Amino acid sequence: MFCVIYSFDVKPNLVGQFEKSWSDLTELIYKYEGSLGSRLHKVDENQYIAYAQWPSRETWIGSGNQLPESAKAISAAMKAACVKMETLYELESEIDHLKAGPYSKSF
Repeated sequence: MFCVIYSFDVKPNLVGQFEKSWSDLTELIYKYEGSLGSRLHKVDENQYIAYAQWPSRETWIGSGNQLPESAKAISAAMKAACVKMETLYELESEIDHLKAGPYSKSF
């Protein structure tokens, strides 16, 4: 399992736009690119951390080519809502004790 951690600094007046576009884009990546899903965490009013899981680094690196045309507008809306977006960590899993629970969202 391969994991990526992202940081997003969001413009104060565009938090709703960011959350919606992040969610919509994440669902498309899950459906079309082989992602294992992602979680978005709010650090404070305008900062978020996302944790995305992939079956392998290779799958993550090769992603982006299978998305439908609608993903371009969603991605643009998400980027427009952010002051800064960055990949903080690219991580290979060593030990995994997470499991899907009753509160996990299935796409």
